[in-house]
Amino acid sequence: MPRVWVFAEVHNGKVDSTALEILTRARELEGAEVEAVVLGPGATEAAGPLGEHGATVVFASDDEVYGDYVAQPATEALYQLVQEHSPELVLFAANYDSRDIAGRLSAKTGSTLMSNVSVIHDLNTAQHAMFGGTTLVDVALEGSPKLVLVRPKSFEAAPSGGRAEVVPVQVTIGDELKKAKRLERHEEATTGPKLEDAPVVISGGRGLQDPGNFELLDQLASSIGHTAVGATRAVVDSGWVPYAMQIGQTGTTVKPNVYLAFGISGATQHIVGMKGARKIVAINKDEEAPIFQIADLGIVGDALKILPQLIEEVKSRKG
Repeated sequence: MPRVWVFAEVHNGKVDSTALEILTRARELEGAEVEAVVLGPGATEAAGPLGEHGATVVFASDDEVYGDYVAQPATEALYQLVQEHSPELVLFAANYDSRDIAGRLSAKTGSTLMSNVSVIHDLNTAQHAMFGGTTLVDVALEGSPKLVLVRPKSFEAAPSGGRAEVVPVQVTIGDELKKAKRLERHEEATTGPKLEDAPVVISGGRGLQDPGNFELLDQLASSIGHTAVGATRAVVDSGWVPYAMQIGQTGTTVKPNVYLAFGISGATQHIVGMKGARKIVAINKDEEAPIFQIADLGIVGDALKILPQLIEEVKSRKG
């Protein structure tokens, strides 16, 4: 039976949600034995949720070396595990650390690496988004192991009630693999839900004209409740808001119940990250803005005039 592995990251004792999404899809692949690999502090405890989402075996190590040093120790451990157990397919989330490890593993094994995957058809075929998501291509996966990077929110995480056997990972990490050490970690303070978890997302673009006007989005989010605020790449690149708020191909992928876009034209790079929303509401002065092509409700108007009125209307209805 071919083995399918999911590489899972753990942050602050919590399993990365994308790993759980991938496991949910992996367990549906016909004829696959689904297992997971997790390295670093909290790995053993992560076996619980990983098993619940489909992993029958979890290769785990709580060694601090995987948290303290970037990429190289995890790549070496994963490489040795691959050599010993010969998985057919290794799936990674398209996160920074996982991308780094997947690329290094590709070099060590000589395996091809497919990125930006949003659909896994079977053990040998996956779908890749090209040209900013405007073209989808089915790609035949070849070689062994096959390495695949999966976009967040490509699948919906759903527990199956299973349990995983924990297999300790015992790999010696030499000093030559401890070249890049993390000296400090910084978490952006947030007052609401994370972008990727929020049921409602409000996002702003250059049409807001000034970074100070993002305060209006914060006010609306606070009025609605359980709402996150995001932004386009152009706004982030201009230094108006931090990168953590960026939605799009090179930012966060979101799939909320409702997505409200204020002053966003709808560049392909942004659309890729939010087109999965169940309902899209777009407000833009340009009636030809591309975002209206995917919006469920489009409003041609000045976002800066509409926002204050919308905030007052929401407050009055909730009051």
